[in-house]
Parts: sequence; C-alpha cells; structure tokens
Amino acid sequence: MPNNIDSLAEARRRWAERYSGEAARGMFTVSSLDRAAHLLRAGAEQALAPFSITFAQFELLTLLMWTRSGGLPMSKISSRLHVLPASLTHTVRRLEGEGLVARVASPRDRRSTLVSITDQGIALASAAGPALSSYFEGIDLTPEQHDGIAGATAALRRAAGEYVEELPS
Repeated sequence: MPNNIDSLAEARRRWAERYSGEAARGMFTVSSLDRAAHLLRAGAEQALAPFSITFAQFELLTLLMWTRSGGLPMSKISSRLHVLPASLTHTVRRLEGEGLVARVASPRDRRSTLVSITDQGIALASAAGPALSSYFEGIDLTPEQHDGIAGATAALRRAAGEYVEELPS
C-alpha cells in the first residue's frame, strides 16, 4: 500500500506550529537536500553496480585519474572529497586490494606516501563513467532547476566558509 503522506511537508507543518516560519523553512530545506542527496547517491550506486565499485570509490578513482601525476597524498584526497580520513583509508584499502590504486613513495618527499591510480583503475573508471553519466542525464530536471540547485548549494557552502568557484553557465 503506497504511503500518500509527504513526510517532509508534514514535518515542515509541525515545525511551523512550534517555531518560526524561517526555522520551518530551514528544517524543510535541510531535510529536502538530505533526501535528494540520498536518492541521487542510490541511483549512482545502482549505475555503478555492474562495475563492482561504489560511488565513493568512483569519486576517488576519477580524482586520481584527473590529477597531473595520477597520485595525491591521503590528506589532499580527504580534503578534496570531503571524506573523513578513516573512511578514506577504508576506501583506499579496498581499491588497493582490487589493484585499482597503489601506495607509492612521493618523488618529492620520501617521507610522504601518495595514492596513485593504476592502469587497471583508469580503465575501470573510464568504463564506468559513461554509465554514471547516462544515469545523471536521465534525471528529469530543467537547466533552470539545475542552476537553481547549484546556486542555492553554492550560497550554503559560502555561508559555511567554504571556497566556492564561480562556474561558467
């Protein structure tokens, strides 16, 4: 039996009964963004399932693939992907076990270790990219809706003190 109650709208109504309209809007926005992110990630995971990698693993592989040297220190990866070091260590360990990345000594600083993508990792990320792209292209949003979401999230990131590069339209 389908559930005909929009739980986010109901939560907004209840917040508005107890708190200010601005608080209700804020809570609704956070909950809506969280739900949308969950749905997008689930779809991305499904698109990547035939390649036996997760979205987090794909992100890491493409980040490494697009660097000039093919490798980065763990601290830079963690910062760029906004991933906690423990989660990153787990992801690297899994990809390393599959032969998709390798830990190598930094040519500039022998005390530092880089995570580098292997040829096998490049091949997998290159093969999985079109499937993920096809999934995102299938999401039925207008260019204006995409731009609105991008603009709103950029404003939220700036408000949180994060550097946000202005992208061309």
